[in-house]
Amino acid sequence: MKLLINGTVSEYSEDCRTIDELLNRSEWSGRLIIVELNGGIISKEDYGNVCLADGDRIELVHFVGGG
Repeated sequence: MKLLINGTVSEYSEDCRTIDELLNRSEWSGRLIIVELNGGIISKEDYGNVCLADGDRIELVHFVGGG
């Protein structure tokens, strides 16, 4: 399945079915992230219930600390 994540098209296998499964991949794991799916913000409580589909547009915003 092809997903557009932060402006880049990426190919994901069918075992990446939910937002939760996407965020458990190494590049996103452990980060505090806000997820926008096709223009709408997804609440963290729904990450495991919201299914991804071919062609979905996803914006992942993560916070960076500093001082």
